[in-house]
Amino acid sequence: MAIPPQIFPPRKRRPSAASFISPKLTELDLLHSLLHLSREISSLKPIQFLLKRNSSSIIRKTNLLAVLFEELIRSSVSLSFQSAILCFEEMYIVLQRIRTLIEDCSNGSKMALLMQNESIADNLHKLTADLSTLLDIFPVTELDLSEDVRELVILIRKQCTESKAFVDPKDNELRREVVTMLDRIKREIVPDHSKLADIFGRLEIRDSSSCRAEIESLEEEIQNRTDEQCKSELVALIGLVRYAKCVLFEASTPSSSSSDDVPRRKQPSEIVVPADFRCPITLELMRDPVVVATGQTYDRESIKLWLESGHNTCPKTGQTMAHTDLIPNRALKNLIAMWCREQKIFFETAGGNDRPHGVIINKAALEATRMTASFLVNKLSLSPSMEAANAVVYELRVLAKTDSDSRACIAEAGAIPLLVSYLSFSNPNLQVNAVTTILNLSILEANKTRILETDGALTGVVEVLRSGTTWEAKANAAATIFSLSGVPPYRKRLGRKTRVTRGLIDLARCGPTSAKRDALLAILTLATDRETVARLVEAGVVEMTAEVMDGLPEEAVTILEVVVKRGGLVAVAAAFGSIKKLGAILREGSDRARESAAATLATMCRKGGSDIVEELASLPGIERVIWELMAIGTVRGKRKAATLLRALRRWAAGLDGAGLTEGFSTAIPSSATMVSTQ
Repeated sequence: MAIPPQIFPPRKRRPSAASFISPKLTELDLLHSLLHLSREISSLKPIQFLLKRNSSSIIRKTNLLAVLFEELIRSSVSLSFQSAILCFEEMYIVLQRIRTLIEDCSNGSKMALLMQNESIADNLHKLTADLSTLLDIFPVTELDLSEDVRELVILIRKQCTESKAFVDPKDNELRREVVTMLDRIKREIVPDHSKLADIFGRLEIRDSSSCRAEIESLEEEIQNRTDEQCKSELVALIGLVRYAKCVLFEASTPSSSSSDDVPRRKQPSEIVVPADFRCPITLELMRDPVVVATGQTYDRESIKLWLESGHNTCPKTGQTMAHTDLIPNRALKNLIAMWCREQKIFFETAGGNDRPHGVIINKAALEATRMTASFLVNKLSLSPSMEAANAVVYELRVLAKTDSDSRACIAEAGAIPLLVSYLSFSNPNLQVNAVTTILNLSILEANKTRILETDGALTGVVEVLRSGTTWEAKANAAATIFSLSGVPPYRKRLGRKTRVTRGLIDLARCGPTSAKRDALLAILTLATDRETVARLVEAGVVEMTAEVMDGLPEEAVTILEVVVKRGGLVAVAAAFGSIKKLGAILREGSDRARESAAATLATMCRKGGSDIVEELASLPGIERVIWELMAIGTVRGKRKAATLLRALRRWAAGLDGAGLTEGFSTAIPSSATMVSTQ
């Protein structure tokens, strides 16, 4: 059996505080609270397809309790006995738990509910037994109750007396069928479509939108679970639902109101990311934070690029690193994951090798994913209509965002050449879905090679970058280039292409803010290669940073810092016109932007000589700004500010500024035609 019953322990849920604490109310207020709560439960609909008899029964009993409370209030019965008050306080807690359980079952995953139908039936039975016990100890004879009220209490007590929990045999049979189907999938046996349709019909999952809702509910179930094996089996259920969605209800794009309209539902760039969650190198949300020898934290991919480029210093402090070991910062990663979950941001490590929600995927889930990918790719290979192709590509796009196994299965099924063929289509939705699917596939390291070795893939992505039908398509093409440039040999290859560098710079100049960020991030990654910097400077990267500096100061200044450091005098000369803007960033920018601005100006002063220093000195109040940065800036910012102050004083004294050096920097050849080789 794929899923033994004990795999699904009770769900970890966070009930309200009232589910555990007795309310401290007056007699009358307590009765009114009980009446209100029992009416709320009575108004709930029974669970529609599973445990319907169980939920209907307990709702009916609660409705009788509402009548009891109403009668007690109407007849102004005094609860003079402490036992009566304690009984009602405990009953309030039980009713809270009944409401929580019914709402949870009604609003949660149908598949998960099916897998734990026995335990939920048992919970409902225990809650009913609790009500029976409380009614048994209720002091009926001691209180001055009317005959009608006494009879009502006896009736409710009798109805709450059940010998054992009821489990519908039909529910158990349906559960066994699902378990058997998962077991067959685990053995690589493709499910019978008619049988699959019958199961989903009985679960009342009858279209693509209900499948999407079920997948989201299962993902939420995973968040509420603590048992790793249980999480793994829930992932298998997700794989089954996703497969059924494609083969039973046809691939489809969601309506505009759907919450699952794009894989990248919400970007970190759309909201303010806490500074501690951003990588000091890229300024982007960290996906895999690691600690280096100096104690600073960076995103793994970014610091690896830095180290692979030949650096042995810490980018933030400038200190020489005693070793290049990268220590995972798991505490920070957990905090980032929690924040992303709260903000509804899709979170996965940049390497793409982590399972969703930290779950070890099982064989059934993997085979279901492989079957889904093969089905979709086969369907796409049949040259469907434009509308049908768009729907299939969209499904591949959604599947490719889930985890590394999905990306591997899609690529192994032969999807990449087919996706590349749709990059040139003028249909906006089809083009953006195709390029975004390639982007999602590229997250997996092995797929980067597959993509770049596919005929026309790089050319197609670059064409979308240059002349895509929408800004979203262009932005995702830029993000794809960033992803592919994570491998050093590919980064060099991409940097040599003029259409790539000019396309990224044009997008950074003209695109909307989110597209600008994608382009700037790709440019920053390409700029870690020294040979590429000269091409970027020639393409106008320095002028571009000046243009976008007002809107995206941190990103623009970080790129300018890297370019002037590696680009020789050509880059320094090109950046001469940005000195005033850099001075403004020093005065009013964020800590990170001020640090980068100071580092950029220090490099320009060291390489460019007295002309650069003179232009800096002409800025009103610049020394006061530098003194302020030395007092309250970051560690690196303070050091760069001190370098700038020394440059200004040497210039004021008529000394040659070329003597300014820093321990972690090396000199750059002075030829205007050479690229930095440091």
